[in-house]
Amino acid sequence: MHKGKGMKFVGDSRISAERKPNIPKDYSEYPGRTEAFWPNFLLKEWLAGSVFLVGFLCLTAAHPSPLEGMADPTNASYIPLPDWYFLFLYELLKYDFASGPYILLGILVIPGLAFGALLLAPFLDKGPGRRPHQRPVAVGMMLLALASVIWLTYESASHVNWEQRAEANKPVPPSAVEIDKESEGYALYENNCMSCHGAELQGGAAAPSLIGIDKSAEEIATIAREGIGSMPADQFKGSDEELEKLVQFIVSVNDQAK
Repeated sequence: MHKGKGMKFVGDSRISAERKPNIPKDYSEYPGRTEAFWPNFLLKEWLAGSVFLVGFLCLTAAHPSPLEGMADPTNASYIPLPDWYFLFLYELLKYDFASGPYILLGILVIPGLAFGALLLAPFLDKGPGRRPHQRPVAVGMMLLALASVIWLTYESASHVNWEQRAEANKPVPPSAVEIDKESEGYALYENNCMSCHGAELQGGAAAPSLIGIDKSAEEIATIAREGIGSMPADQFKGSDEELEKLVQFIVSVNDQAK
């Protein structure tokens, strides 16, 4: 209660009853070294984040990530790959010093030292300056880490044919074809072809899909006996009668897909 001014109530005694204008402090005495958080610094951060977000959305719209089919535990030819942001660690494990008997070095020691060094960078370089040339240790470690990640990611991605992989592993809609898994033809397919072409004939990383192929029954039978491309000969182990049943099964599935 203030004499002559009446009584004022506030929710917290630490809050002043007198409202002050929200005017940032004057930092003109320290040009280039600091600035007001609101609105100067926050506005810059918001603009930078908006530019990155718009660019990222444009990239995902122009190059959408391809979806693969459902996981098939019977497909032994499928080669799993990590997400793109872990490809550099995946590539690291291909080198002799980080694989085989030195696998613990590749999965624990080297990544642990790298990320630990980045965490320690602010404590190793305590210089007062904020410009890059005034922080040689921290900037050098960050540039080394960035260059390593970019190079390892590029090396890993350059050895993968992403279009072919997406085409081979594209999901087949369940309603597209109806596969009779109780038929004799499917049993023959299961024993001779499933390990490479998948349980739903969808194909895999090392074998194409058998749905939607433009080949006659005679051509399919010839390929099963003589092979084609990377497929070796004599893949089918059975009699001519069994081969005919297998071919008719594959042809019937493709007739449904048309």
